[in-house]
Order: sequence, then structure tokens, then C-alpha cells
Amino acid sequence: MPQNRVSDPENSMRGHVSEQGYQEELRSERNYIAGLYARLDAERARVKGEYEAALRGDGSPLVERDVEVRAKAREVKRLNVADNGLCFGRLDTVSGDRLYIGRIGLFDEEDEYRPVLLDWRAPASRPFYTATAVSPEGMRLRRQFHTRGRHVVDYTDEVLGRPSGSEHGDAALLAAINAPRGEGMRDIVATIQAEQDEIIRLDHPGVLVIEGGPGTGKTVVALHRVAYLLYTQRERMERHGVLVVGPNPAFLNHIGRVLPSLGESDVVFATPGDLVPGLHVTADDTPEAARLKGSLGILDVLKAAIAQYQRLPEEPVQVELGGVTGRIDAATAEWAREEARGSGLPHNEARAVFTDIVTYVLTERAIGRGWLDRNDRQAWEDLRRQLLEELAGNETFTAALDRLWPVLTPETVLSELYQSKDRLRAAGADEALWRADGAAWTVSDVPLLDELVELLGRDKAAEAEAARAAERERRAQAAYADHVLDNLIERQDVDEDIGLIASDLLYAEDLAERFTEQDTRDLAERAAADREWTYRHVVVDEAQELSEMDWRVLMRRCPDRSFTVVGDLAQRRSPAGARSWESMLGRYVPGRWVYRSLTVNYRTPAEIMEVAAALLAEFAPGVRPPESVRASGVRPWARQVTEDELPGAIEEFERDEAGREGTSVVIGPPGVPGAVPPSETKGLEFDAVLVVEPERILADGPRGAAELYVALTRATQRLGVLHRGPLPRALSGLAGAGSGSLTGVFTK
Repeated sequence: MPQNRVSDPENSMRGHVSEQGYQEELRSERNYIAGLYARLDAERARVKGEYEAALRGDGSPLVERDVEVRAKAREVKRLNVADNGLCFGRLDTVSGDRLYIGRIGLFDEEDEYRPVLLDWRAPASRPFYTATAVSPEGMRLRRQFHTRGRHVVDYTDEVLGRPSGSEHGDAALLAAINAPRGEGMRDIVATIQAEQDEIIRLDHPGVLVIEGGPGTGKTVVALHRVAYLLYTQRERMERHGVLVVGPNPAFLNHIGRVLPSLGESDVVFATPGDLVPGLHVTADDTPEAARLKGSLGILDVLKAAIAQYQRLPEEPVQVELGGVTGRIDAATAEWAREEARGSGLPHNEARAVFTDIVTYVLTERAIGRGWLDRNDRQAWEDLRRQLLEELAGNETFTAALDRLWPVLTPETVLSELYQSKDRLRAAGADEALWRADGAAWTVSDVPLLDELVELLGRDKAAEAEAARAAERERRAQAAYADHVLDNLIERQDVDEDIGLIASDLLYAEDLAERFTEQDTRDLAERAAADREWTYRHVVVDEAQELSEMDWRVLMRRCPDRSFTVVGDLAQRRSPAGARSWESMLGRYVPGRWVYRSLTVNYRTPAEIMEVAAALLAEFAPGVRPPESVRASGVRPWARQVTEDELPGAIEEFERDEAGREGTSVVIGPPGVPGAVPPSETKGLEFDAVLVVEPERILADGPRGAAELYVALTRATQRLGVLHRGPLPRALSGLAGAGSGSLTGVFTK
């Protein structure tokens, strides 16, 4: 049995409860929680039955059936995630009530729906996270259960209402922190701290910025805030879902299980390279190109690039019309171009204005040369209609329109811009944007492609043709269904019991609907595939890396401007990223964004944070490092190796860690075999970290200093450094390990 059942011996019930009394209480709690699981199983069976019945259908319209199926599917998911750690705590009030706290809420239907388990997001659950010995909030005792699956292993009690000598002495929290890392981020629903809970439940309709140094839990706090918002604003938010944006796929994979573990699935996870449907971009630009593309100044470049396609003819274009030869000359095209630009419509949609002006000039000239009596209005209109039909099939006219005002795609504009130094100069762009492979997209190109969608607009002619094709297909299906129905009637398939034939029960379009493919995707799948989808809430992690152009994309995705923004300005590595939150957010939500900071480091031991803080003091002297909640007793170390020794030293670290429980990683600059770049570990955590050649990482200036800071703060237990050149001065606090074996170094 664990020795530490109480968080603070001077502030606990342990001294007043015998071992026999403890065991009896444990049995009682196990019985109660077993009863909760029995309710959960019964509820799950009921909902599963309703879900299967909805799948079979009861004759209701397909749309209504789809809505019911999706609703029941969400409920099944909500109940399934509660299997592990259903109930993790209990509150005893000063009035004698007991409140059990868990992942979801359960009720006793036979006792007027009395709550037998409170959802952790419910207002009544809040004291579980916020009550202290000094401020008990009407509570007498807080109990935390330690479980494996459905089995209650033991519990920890904390008596409230008396001063405590330990600010961060919660045993459950420390046990969670010290536990070996798994493959992904874990939820903190059982160990949320007071400063975190305040942010999770903050009632602010605009943008909330959560800033915190390494290990402060800002990411997991943001995800729990999403779960809280979905719980309190379910009806408002569930029809549109939530977008979570993270720096890279590894990070999204790391955090991806947190929200599902809390019963929330209507969430789209994306990197900045995924924000245009159909694209999945991971390549980075050079720092200078990223800076140029991320600035709002690129907007003028994009507009100028489009304007280059709005041309005037070098020579008049001869168009045969109505037996006479008309001309599209420079004056006509210039008039049409000015009208089209002045319409304020996007380029592709303004083509209709350009076409109307040119068409007007050509038809007027053709009619005028025909000496038609202008007083004969009907004859005038008939001739114009005839000429318009003739123009529609005139290949010379169509080709001229395509040269003077072509339909464009974002990909065409951007790739042709990058591949031509002449186009770049004409658009007022820096030649640093030039590249031979214009269509090899980078992450910085994604917001530009999204912006071009706005500037170009839709190809309405193509959309109209697609709509006509869809209608033709629908009519064909209805005709086929009508044929099937006729065959049924000819066979006189009469229902002997009620005297009805097929035509009494079905219409052709009803039958056709059964052949129509239904959209069975869930909300997250539909949202991710639709560029025009708007979300009710957006979470942005590592937000200090996002450029001004990135923020334009995100603001389009959330017209309500409801955001949870997570970041640390001290960790900014992108030259296009944020230097202040006001500079990025002020133009979009003036006066509607609030700032909160997290100051306690729950991940990084004090020994490691001391080393990282020395580096922080050099490249960001005005930033205060977070305070570590614990010490590990293991000193981080450094060892100098030669180029030949480096591979063997890395292998030795990997062999040593393979025999331990938990996770490990080697972080280093490009070119080090087996090492991961610091940028790919942002937001991740590992039990053990080996940083290789920090002097090369640091050589990249401020960006390199930020990356080294990230690398040093990924470890929750053990940190080692291998260097070939002189150890950077900022890392002088590392313990020297000499040139001997690494074996046992992490236990010193």
C-alpha cells in the first residue's frame, strides 16, 4: 500500500483514522464507485440501443435520421471515455453533504434526478480545484482517488479550513508530475490547480491570451477550457465545432487524446500548413522569405500580382459579328478594365463586368453599322439577343477575354509570381521571394493562398455549369426511379392486407433519394474539408510563431472572434512571429482581448530550470522564468566529445534509456544522425532529453537561442548535453561528466 496517503501530515485526517478505519472507508468508497460504473454501463447500453435503432431508421426523413444518428454517436463517445477514472474525487461540505467529482455527470432517475456524480465542469465542482486551507469555500475535506481502470487503489485526504504550510504540496499533483511520460499528453482533470482553474472557467467572450513559460501547463489548460466552453455553451458551439491549431503534426498527435478523453470530439486539429483544405504543408522558408511573406505588406504585392493579368491588347482584336468586323481596342479594354476594377468585386467575379462592357461596345457597333431603326425597340432587342448568342460561341472573342481578363486560381498567381523576377519587380516584391520551383509550397505560402481565394473570388461560370450538371444528374436519377416505379405498377404489386400498390407509397423523387449518396462525415471531417466553414471557438498554441498573415486566416475562420491563444514570447523563433500580443491582436479585437499568465512550472525540475533560466537571462533578460514546483534530485550534466565519439555517446544514451520506464529524445541541429530539431519538440515533454551540440544551435542568433531554450526545457526528469566545441557560457551551470562512460550519469 502506498505510504503517502495524505498530502500534508499536519493538515490531514490520517492522524485520526486507524488502519482498520481506513480500510473500511476504502471498501465503502470502492462500493460507491462500483455503483457509479453500474449506472454508466446501464446508460451506455441504453444509448447504444437508441443509436442502433437510429441507424436502422423508423421511416423518418433521411435528414432527421442523420441528425439523430450523429447526436447518439456523440453521446456514445461521451460515455465511452468515462471508463477510465470515472470518479476521481470527493468534497465534503461543512453542512455534511458529500459531492463526488468525475469526468461526466450521472444522476439517479428514481430520486428526482439527484446528482450522484458531478461533472468536473459543473459550478458545484469548482471548490475541488480552488478550495484551500485558508479559503475552504464551505468545504471541510477534499478526497482524491487513485485508480487503475475501474479499481480504486487508495485515496488521499486533505482537511480544509486550517492553515497549511505547503503551497504546492498536493500529493496527487506531485504523483502525476513524477509519473513516467506516455505517448501523448494526459488530461489534468483530477489535478487542476487553482490558477489553472481560474483561466479554464474565465467568462470572457473575446480573445483570451494565456502566456506561460515551459512546463506551466498552458496547453492542457487551453484544452480543458475548450471542454469547459463546450459543456457550458453546448447548443451554441456544437453546430460549428472548435478549431485547435498547433505548430506541427507531432505536437497535434501529442495533444490529440486530451479532448476525446474529456468526452469532446467535435474538434478539428490543424497546423498552420493545413488551414487551406487540400493542402498539408510542412516545409519552411528561409527566415527572410518567411518574414516577407508573413508581413501585411505582402497584401499589396498580391493585389499587384493579380493586376498584371488585367491587360490591354497591344493590337486591336478583330471580332466578326453580325456580318461586320468589330474591334476590341485598347480604349475599349481600358474602359472595361476601369469599370471592372471599380466594381469592388474579386477578380474572377469582376470578369463579368469586364465582359459586359466589351460586349456592349461590340454589339452597339454591329447594330449601328446595320442601320437598324432605333425606334423599333423590339427589333433592336431581338438583334442584340441574336448578337449575344453569336458572341457566346465566338472563339476569337472568348480567347480575347481569356487573354485580357483570365479566370485565375490562387496556385497559378502565386507560382507564376515566384518563378518570374520580372513579375516580382512589377508587383513591388523583394527578389528574395524568387524560386525556380514556384509551386513547392511552404507553410508561409498557405495564408497567401488563402488570401488569394478572397482576392480572386469564385469562378461563377464554372460553378453554374457544375450546378447544371448536378441538376441533370438529379433528373436522370429521378427518371430512372420513375422507370422502376412504372415496372412495379405494371406488375400490380398490391399489398393484400391494405390494398395499396407501389405508386400509393412512393413518388419517383422519394425513390431517387434512396440512391443519392448521403454525407455521413462527422462535424470535424466536414469542417476540415470546407474552407468557408466558420468555428465558434479557436485555440492557437505556440501562437508567438504565427505571422500577421496567419492571423488573417484564423480571423476569417472565426467571425465571432472567440479565441484561446497560448504562447510564450520568449520562445519565439519565427522572424514573422509576435513581438507583442497587442501588435497581433489589437487590429482585430481592440479592447476585446485579455491577458493571463501562468507562473508555476509543473513539468521541469528546478535543477534543469536553473540551467535554462541562465540561457533565458542572456537572450531575453526582461523575461522572468517560471518557478518550478519540485526538484528531482538529479543534476543535469554536460560532456565534451570528439566528432568520432559523438555517435557512440548518443547510442549509449539510447541504450541506457531503453531500460527505463518513460520516454526519451535526442535533440540537435540538422545533420546529427538520430537527432530531432528543437522546432519539432515544441510543446512536447519527455522523461529524459539529450541535447547534442548546443553551440551549433545557439549559433543561429536569437532564433537559435530560443530553440536551445526549448530543447533544454523538454525534460521532466533527466537532462544531458553532448558538445564538440566549447560549451556555451550560458550552460556553465551543467555538471561536468568528464570524458568517461555515460552509464549511471543520470543517477548522479
